Formats: sequence, structure tokens, C-alpha cells
Amino acid sequence: MKIVIAPDSFKESLPAAEVAEALAAGVLEAMPDARIDLCPMADGGEGTVEAMVAATAGELRTADVFDPLGAPIRAKFGLLGEGGGAGLPGEVGLSAAVGLASGEGRAAADRSGGLTAVIEMAAASGLALVSPARRDPLRTTTFGTGQLILAALDAGARQIVLGIGGSATVDGGCGCAQALGVVFTDNAGELCRCGMGGGDVGRVAGIDASGREPRLAETRICVACDVTNPLTGPNGAARVYAPQKGATSEVVEQLEANLAHLAEMIRVKLGRDVETMSGAGAAGGLGAGLVAFADATLEPGVDIVAQAVGLGRRLNGAELCLTGEGRFDAQSSAGKTAVGVAKLARAAGVPVICIPGSAEPDAPHELFAAVSPLVGGEITSAKAMASARALLCRRAGEAVRKFLATR
Repeated sequence: MKIVIAPDSFKESLPAAEVAEALAAGVLEAMPDARIDLCPMADGGEGTVEAMVAATAGELRTADVFDPLGAPIRAKFGLLGEGGGAGLPGEVGLSAAVGLASGEGRAAADRSGGLTAVIEMAAASGLALVSPARRDPLRTTTFGTGQLILAALDAGARQIVLGIGGSATVDGGCGCAQALGVVFTDNAGELCRCGMGGGDVGRVAGIDASGREPRLAETRICVACDVTNPLTGPNGAARVYAPQKGATSEVVEQLEANLAHLAEMIRVKLGRDVETMSGAGAAGGLGAGLVAFADATLEPGVDIVAQAVGLGRRLNGAELCLTGEGRFDAQSSAGKTAVGVAKLARAAGVPVICIPGSAEPDAPHELFAAVSPLVGGEITSAKAMASARALLCRRAGEAVRKFLATR
């Protein structure tokens, strides 16, 4: 039996490659003669760079940037190899995923002569870079993400896939825009603080993009979103995600008001309406900011990665697929890896088992043949994170045995 194992990372626990290996060990305990195809996945968050670089025989680069609180760090990004854009048999190529295969598409890519870079905003502006005691979305900034974009441009990239999962920020992308040369001023005409955080966004009265990095005009940026949330409202960046980033209920409302103000400033000063756009609320509004300030497009991140790693092709001939992610809940339907994998597998007629860290009742259980979370009974979240490899192995073995017994 051929079994494809295509999980995401378990945030702050294990990278996707190690999750896949642990699941494979459990499968082989239950079925020693299984043919395993390891296909680590991502949805624009952690592991996106590694998955896409490996899929295209690319290379990793590093750049010196600022972290979410302004401390210097070294962050990595990827340059895709020849496979990045060439496509795979029977599938749409990566260039199509970044909007280069329709209309002028391929010809424009050929004329540009530039490389394709892949960036994770989490490498510079991620939640994991800030200790829980210091998480404060009023202060954290995406400035370092803008610096990574500049580093990719310096490396020759003229096509950029930017994964924006796992952020520590709710700055509407203003910090990133500042790094790219956009100038923000307040009511007094004074410059806003360099490295703006979420608390500074409400002071924006002027936006001047005339000094924006000129190479952006000849660069295509595709934002790989792992959510579909709008910028504001009950499902927006502040009210849904800010509490995870250290915001109190009072701070959540301040951030909501600031993002609504920023959306109005973008409408007035730049003539763009990004407030209700699907994915605009990703990464604390970085999705909206990249559209407004860098002419980016927003795409489902899991679709981009799936095309790069050839998941559709690899599912051909498989009799089972295993996937998983750290938290399986209602948000999983909004562009997360497990559901993206399930949809591809169902289209190929392959049953899917999901083995997440935890599973909520409102998650889309109906998409899977079985859902077997690590957390449950005597296993708490803390125990699951501490023993993730062993539990993944155990759950995978149990799930495969049950699957075989029902065939």
C-alpha cells in the first residue's frame, strides 16, 4: 500500500519534516510493508521556505534584519531552483500560482529574467521570536519582513512568494512598508516612529509612497495566506488573532480601531479598498498592507506549496494519506494545511486521516476518514508538546490499524 504523509509543522513543537517522519514510523509499525512518500507541507507559515526550496532544488540565503521588537537577528529566505515555475506533469506550475501563467504570464516571467524568492514573515516578524512575557502587538512590527523583501530583491529576485503565517504583529503592514520606503506622517506632519507597531497605526494621517523601493515596480509579490479573514470586524485581524499575540480585551479594541483608521487612510490616500478583502487580516493586517503598499496579490498558501511539492501528482496511486497540524479547529477551513491536503486527496479518491495536536468540535471532521488528536484523556497540551514525536507515532499506528480493520 502506498501512503502519502503530508503534514504541516506543529507550531512551537516540531517542524513538518519531523512530524512526517514520526507519523511514518507509526505507520510502519502497523504496516511494515507500506510504501511511504514523505511530503512535508506548509500553508504560508512555518516550513514554507524549506518545503518550496527542497521541491525545486533551490538554496537558502540569510539576511541581517530586525525582529518584532527591533533587536537584530539573522533570518533566512529561499531562492527557488529551476523547478520553481517549470511546473510538474499534469499540474499547474508554480508560476501560475503566483499569477504568472495567465495572459502575459509566462512571457512576462521570461522577460523579467529574475529569480523567484520565497520568504516567511515569521522568520523576521514571527510570534516564536518573542517570549510570552514580552508579546505586545502595540509594539511589535513587521519592519524586518520588509528588510527580507529587500534582501530578496538584492539577490536578484523579481518574483516573491511571501508566507505570512505565525506573526507576532498587528501593524497592518506599516512596519514592512516603512522598510520598503513608504513614509507615514501624523496629524502634525511629523514622521511616524520607524518600525511602527500596532499602537502607532491610529496616528497615521499621511501616506507618501513616492520614495518606495523602485524595484518593486518590476517585481511580482504573491502573498501565501493561511487564513481568509478580512482586516477588521468580528472576524478581523485584531479580534480573532490579537489575543494570541498578547493583547488584552482593551488592547484588542484599540487595535481594531487603529486598523479601521488605517483602512480609511489607504482608501483616501492611495485609492484602494483593502478592508474587507479575503486574507487582508492575515498576519495582523500584513496581507492588506502588502496589497496596498507593495501591489501584492493574496493566494491560499497551501495551494502554492502543494503545487511546488507536487502533492497532486504524488497522490496518484496512493491508497491512504495522513496529514496533521498543531490545532484543528473551525479556522482550519480558512486555508490551513490539513483541509487543503484533504481537498486534493478527495479529488484523487484517496481517504485521509488527520492527526493534529488538538481537535475542536467545530473543526471540519467530515472531510476526513478519521481524526486522531494527540491531546485527549490523560494527555494534556503540555504533555503532547513534550512528547510529540512519540505520540504522533502512536496515533498514526492506531489510526492505520483501525483503517485497515474497516476495509
